[in-house]
Amino acid sequence: MPVPLFDTATPLAPLQAELRSAVERVLDSGRYILGPEVSAFEAEFAEYVGAAHAIGVANGTDALTIALQAMGVGRGDEVVVPSFSFYASAEAIVPTGASAVFCDIDPETFCVTAETVRAVLTPRTKAVIAVHLFGNVAPVAEIEALGVPVLEDAAQAAGSRGPDGRPGALGTAATFSFYPSKNLGAFGDAGAITTSDASLAERVRELRFHGSTDKQTFERLGYNSRLDELQAAILRVQLPHLERWADGRRTAAHSYEASALAELCSLPRATDGSDPAWHLYVIRSERADELETALRADGIEVRAYYRLPTHRQPAMLVDVALPGTDEAARTNLALPISPVLSEAQAGEVVAAISAVLGA
Repeated sequence: MPVPLFDTATPLAPLQAELRSAVERVLDSGRYILGPEVSAFEAEFAEYVGAAHAIGVANGTDALTIALQAMGVGRGDEVVVPSFSFYASAEAIVPTGASAVFCDIDPETFCVTAETVRAVLTPRTKAVIAVHLFGNVAPVAEIEALGVPVLEDAAQAAGSRGPDGRPGALGTAATFSFYPSKNLGAFGDAGAITTSDASLAERVRELRFHGSTDKQTFERLGYNSRLDELQAAILRVQLPHLERWADGRRTAAHSYEASALAELCSLPRATDGSDPAWHLYVIRSERADELETALRADGIEVRAYYRLPTHRQPAMLVDVALPGTDEAARTNLALPISPVLSEAQAGEVVAAISAVLGA
């Protein structure tokens, strides 16, 4: 049987009636922008991650730009960001007027470290974007100890746990994407910013609505970036199930780890003290491209991520040595994972890998 990289439909199947009811509730209310569903979701999501405030925005990319601007990042500043991440992690810096400074990662965890950040700090560094890549939890406290504010890019880490709490409550602020394939997914684009800084939260609320709080007076040059009522209602239905789904992802990862897979390739290593809800389960192999071709031919959906890291992308080309990034980009391959990936499916994946690499 084919094994999909993501299975978003099966976990949602038992929730169809409740999801339809939530959509109908919004339609019946006639409130579509910044209404009671958004307010309720913001409160519920803030409580879940352990932050004082959550502010819904249109998508995860806007969340990064707005959060950085609310943190005071602007023209002439530098923001440290890993190159081995989705392009938006760095792209979102540009609208603030600041410059992206690329740092390396630990290829075993796929996350930035205090050492890789320290190596590129300058007097112009205004913030560090710590990406909780693939659901692993970056060492935010160690990076903050360097004396620079940390913005968590938690787009892939809803449901993960770190040694000091959940992503979303570890740094100065955090951003989330609720793209449909994420651990907590909307039925379209959606995002949020979390923080326990009340004044920062208020600036975010202004920035997401054209720099205004009353639609009459505009204190800032802002954005038109709001989480809408329909998506908030859909997310509210799913949020109570997020922890169970996160546990399902951990179980799937344990199925891989309990097999002989580690004898064939390098498995992802959780950062110290963290318990990731793996959004992607990414192995490394010198034969990753060969493996991708063979597994796809067997009906097993796998995918290489960020083969061309951001610092090598035409729009953001920078000549900088990032050996950990280059290794991860060259050797990574994401295996199927979801809250409902069965032990049998994981075994089928491992058997297919063994057929290629075991020889």
